[in-house]
Amino acid sequence: MKQKRLMLLGGLRYLLPVIEAAHQQGYYVITADYLPDNIAHKYSDEFCNVSVIDKDAVLREARRLQIDGIMSFACDPGVVAASYVQNQMGLPSFGPFESVEILQNKDKFRAFLAQHHFNVPLAKGYDCIEAAMKDVTSYPWPVIVKPTDAAGSKGVTRVDKAEDLEPALAYAFKHSLSGHIIVEEFIEKQGCSSDTDSMSIDGKLVFTSFCAQRFDLHATNPYTPAAYSWPSTFTKEQEDYLTSEIQRLITLLDLKTVVYNIETRIGTNGKPYIMELTPRGGGNRLCEMLRYATGVDMITAITRAIVGDSIAPITQKPYNGHWAEIILHADKTGTFQELAINKPEYQEYVIETDLWVQRGDHVDSFEGANNAIGTLVMQFPTAEELEYAITHQQEWLTIAVAS
Repeated sequence: MKQKRLMLLGGLRYLLPVIEAAHQQGYYVITADYLPDNIAHKYSDEFCNVSVIDKDAVLREARRLQIDGIMSFACDPGVVAASYVQNQMGLPSFGPFESVEILQNKDKFRAFLAQHHFNVPLAKGYDCIEAAMKDVTSYPWPVIVKPTDAAGSKGVTRVDKAEDLEPALAYAFKHSLSGHIIVEEFIEKQGCSSDTDSMSIDGKLVFTSFCAQRFDLHATNPYTPAAYSWPSTFTKEQEDYLTSEIQRLITLLDLKTVVYNIETRIGTNGKPYIMELTPRGGGNRLCEMLRYATGVDMITAITRAIVGDSIAPITQKPYNGHWAEIILHADKTGTFQELAINKPEYQEYVIETDLWVQRGDHVDSFEGANNAIGTLVMQFPTAEELEYAITHQQEWLTIAVAS
């Protein structure tokens, strides 16, 4: 039999478990982006130098390389190109290309949610600062300003008053690939928001997860996720409602077999919101964390499905205890010195330390997910111990950086 060829868009380290899973299935892996030195290319069988946002260029390369499947796992900019190639070449697909375009554009997504009577924040998109400033008196303060097409919390700012809007708009435009941004009602949340991965098979939601997404309020960008924990802070009724609404959205968009990264929250108004749903595995090792916490292996499943192979059943499973992922990051730009866990008892909770820098390496302050320097995977015996550890990291965790 011909060896199946899988193209993965992007080259960051979050692709490594996907490459490993593909190799375990006997697939030939091609990684593709325009940065030959990205780490994933060292582990794939072949590197293809192409911009992942140029869908026609990706299609030409995919045809030349005679691929059997393509996806953009944990690489948000490549999702549209991956869907385009799937549909143009008749490969296993996430679903209609038009649906993926809606999901990948925050402006179109908000409009779709409103059209179909989902809970949705008030929002409006703009392609220049001047147009956004003309509406300054109509915004429901506070607002969140962000690019319509950027991930990893890059370019995101909360704005509480009109005089602070213009620099936030400029910051969002700086990080937009398409030159388009959105100004959106800021939904104050109950408890923690959720940002984690789920999966549908043939349009049916078979595994749904919710987490507690945590932030470092002292970081350069306090809207970049700094930790995650499972289970969530939602009630069962809230999770059931959101699961039903996610399924309704998947059905409306005619989505198929997909791993999704989904952001949800409960507003202080009591309403549950789907904030983002994108057809890709999330960054920050979320699928790996769920494999730790539940034993559900979505990575192998989607890797097989995307080249047209059958997959083992995926079913909903409970969390095996209380799990946390700490996103290691520097409080300031400088030279990395050391990572230290200062209390021996916390060493017992560490399942895995994944540190991406060495002593003497340059590190940047935490402005976006791309500034992370590693992760800690932790398991706690109780919810109370987990909560204390995450909210009191300064007592037991040191990331030393020299100016």
